[in-house]
Amino acid sequence: MTALGSFTLKPDTTGRKKLGVGLQLYTIRDVMAVDPLATLKKVSDMGYKNLELANYSNGKFYGFSPKELKKIVGDLGMTILSSHTQVEAAGITIDNAKKMADDHAEVGVKYCVQPWVNDVDRNIESYKKMVGDWNEVGKIMKGVGIQFGYHNHNFEFKPIDGIIPYYDIFMREMDPNYITMEIDLFWVSKAGQNPVEMFKKYPGRFQLFHMKDMLTNQDPFFDVIKDDVCSVGAGVIDFKAILASKELAGMKYLFVEDDNQGNGKPFEAIETSISNLATKILV
Repeated sequence: MTALGSFTLKPDTTGRKKLGVGLQLYTIRDVMAVDPLATLKKVSDMGYKNLELANYSNGKFYGFSPKELKKIVGDLGMTILSSHTQVEAAGITIDNAKKMADDHAEVGVKYCVQPWVNDVDRNIESYKKMVGDWNEVGKIMKGVGIQFGYHNHNFEFKPIDGIIPYYDIFMREMDPNYITMEIDLFWVSKAGQNPVEMFKKYPGRFQLFHMKDMLTNQDPFFDVIKDDVCSVGAGVIDFKAILASKELAGMKYLFVEDDNQGNGKPFEAIETSISNLATKILV
């Protein structure tokens, strides 16, 4: 058995690609690191159409130049639609935005997303500075035809001195012309938020959805604890009810994500997700 496992596809994936389901490749990061070509082939065979990248470093994606990866994915019948930017390093800043914008334009994405805020920066002063910088980054991205975005967790909803950063700083001070929200339905649920009510309050601001399910309803919490992430449709989130308001949200694309990589069975987990989307949720 290789590091990619012995997972065998179900024989019939007819029509799945027409649904336009995307996959955030952070979901299968370990197997992507072992053999990206074989992994991407499996993802395509399952019926995934769009990809969101999660590995950009020094002008390359998963070790490939932008042109190389664009061709690999295109030859498999998929599209690189979005990319999460550097997380462990500085992320997108005004200083490196032009280089990132050019590299992401070359790989062909429509979206480039800031996915994380480090612990040390989770305070009012830092949030305000980052949002101001991100508005400028969004302008740079827009200049090469890319929509900049922000992906939430649950910590943005933690009150700080009576302020809820997501609502009182992010949504208030982010310029919607330059920054869209990539709403992670697992994390907003863990923070005790109702996605549909969010759409009503900020219509048109959520172009990207992260489809991530949870095993249990819990009291709201704000630590990044992901123990009960599960495949889409295997948990308690009512995705059909949320997607009924997708036009109000402004949703254009959705991506399956599993922070836990299927608890050691990444391919089985993403197969379950796309199967449930195709047979129960998007129908």
